Amino acid sequence: MSREDLINTTRAILAKGGYDISPVMTLRSVSFDVVARKGEKLLIIKVLSNIDAFSRENAEEIKVLAEMLHASPIVIGDRSSAGPLEPGIVYSRFNIQIISNETLADHVLEHESPFIFAAPGGLYVKLNNTLLKEIRESEGISLGTLAEIAGVSRRTIQMYETGMGAMIDAALRLEEFLNTPIIETVDPFEYTPEHTLTNYELTEGSKSGSMVLDHLLNMGFAVTPVTRSPFEALTRNKDVVILTGLDSQDERIIQKAMIASDISRLVGKHSVIIVEKKRGMDNVESTAIVSKDELNKMDDKNELTDVVLSRGGKQ
Repeated sequence: MSREDLINTTRAILAKGGYDISPVMTLRSVSFDVVARKGEKLLIIKVLSNIDAFSRENAEEIKVLAEMLHASPIVIGDRSSAGPLEPGIVYSRFNIQIISNETLADHVLEHESPFIFAAPGGLYVKLNNTLLKEIRESEGISLGTLAEIAGVSRRTIQMYETGMGAMIDAALRLEEFLNTPIIETVDPFEYTPEHTLTNYELTEGSKSGSMVLDHLLNMGFAVTPVTRSPFEALTRNKDVVILTGLDSQDERIIQKAMIASDISRLVGKHSVIIVEKKRGMDNVESTAIVSKDELNKMDDKNELTDVVLSRGGKQ
């Protein structure tokens, strides 16, 4: 299946599941392909035919976006060098979960979450570690007994009780012996931020290499430059996050502004394109258009924030 077909399938599954979805990102070298929201759940999605093409650089940018926008990053794939991605299994690379469209459909449409995740060494399941320890202690079962039942060491049972995943056969033997369901499902949309945003975010006094972004820094904004997105930076003023695009080519301005509008609507933020010269437009859809001359006359971050809100409309 081609990557285009995979993306269309992903979007169709999410739409059928009640998600509000963005158009496909058409700009080249973008780190994600689709943004989707349902209620409080916001997804930033990369779709790849072969997940081996998922690079660390791509993953780092998606994670920065996810942390800033309070989203969950996820990769949808078809295969790896080891073969097709199996349905019902959650894979991962660079701390981002990877599933097939079949697993996505089961989770979104059938409300059937996977039980198995892949990790170095094989396939594993999550255990309800709190319940496991409670049953063992309340029933007076020793670590040695459970270790013998599961075919693992006493130390491994202790690690199960602190949250480590278990090999499938060991987990099934424990569940049968305890006569209690202790295997839990895996949420493919779950993501724990690594809190590395400060490694990339610039604050006043820093230099970005861009005169426009440096001016935003001098105005008091925090700026996070991005290189694989439909915009050049995430600009933050307290709780207001602005997707910030820079462009001097007239033919690309409208395209980028429309993409930024779609994304900002879904993520509940605002967007602005800063251009060399304005051609009479104050906005494209919900994206504000601001010229460099206008920006250079602003000294305070609240001035730009007010312009963005007034021209683009509040989200």
